[in-house]
Amino acid sequence: TESAKAQLTGEGEGEDDDRDPWAKDQEPLLLDLLASELGVDKKDIADFELNLFDSQPASLGGIKSEFLNSARLDNLATCFVACEALAHYAESGAVETDEDISLIALFDHEEIGSRSAQGAGSPVMAEAVRRISSALTDHANAMAPDVLSSVVRRSFVFSVDQAHAVHPNYASKHEKNHAPKMNNGVVVKTNQNQRYATNGITGFIVRELVRKANLVPVQEFAVRNDCPCGSTIGPIISANTGIRTIDAGMPQLSMHSCREVMGIADLTNGRDLFTAFFTHFREIDDALEG
Repeated sequence: TESAKAQLTGEGEGEDDDRDPWAKDQEPLLLDLLASELGVDKKDIADFELNLFDSQPASLGGIKSEFLNSARLDNLATCFVACEALAHYAESGAVETDEDISLIALFDHEEIGSRSAQGAGSPVMAEAVRRISSALTDHANAMAPDVLSSVVRRSFVFSVDQAHAVHPNYASKHEKNHAPKMNNGVVVKTNQNQRYATNGITGFIVRELVRKANLVPVQEFAVRNDCPCGSTIGPIISANTGIRTIDAGMPQLSMHSCREVMGIADLTNGRDLFTAFFTHFREIDDALEG
């Protein structure tokens, strides 16, 4: 029939003939909303990436307001305190005499495996180390393999992702001596199946940072043998670059829920530990023997 022919050939679509084929598959009301919010013509929208998220502001909770309730604490809380620590370190003036390059790297797609162009599984970290080393080395030796190897040997990655605090209703899910509590300090994570990158040396370095800076002691976490264990970007970066790595994090409850909970004191504990890392790492690392 003529109707069927029109559907098969696209005839009879009228003004839609001139529309972008991509735009024809989009929800018109959504395009209208985006155009209105951006102040552009709807025809100028070539593509978009949108995600729904909780827009409710963070709030304090607990009898003494000792808890922070917020969306996306995992892992924006760590991103926040890392930025604060680096800014504090830079403002202290110590960076002027620092023989290391102090930096933070905030990656996308950690929750879905990190295998993307901007995830931790990409060449970003290794390329950053190589290019920074090349820029700060005299031209004749800039690309010498032994120079880059030496830089890698002296480098250290602090892989920090939120940690699972012990839940009072499910305390049996944690090992008795590895049950991190909120507001009790940053957690060092260890797993012999290499789900975390912590080893004897990297764990010792962080404990020495805490001792030297007189900070709240770190808490230790190892998952029960009969429970599955999540992972972080720590093993990925360590395997891709060969750089020594430790996995740590601030403890929280309700991880991956739309509303998560952590202790407000651990924001300070995290910031202070990261600042101590920038400040004291070289001295402690150079004192190691063997």
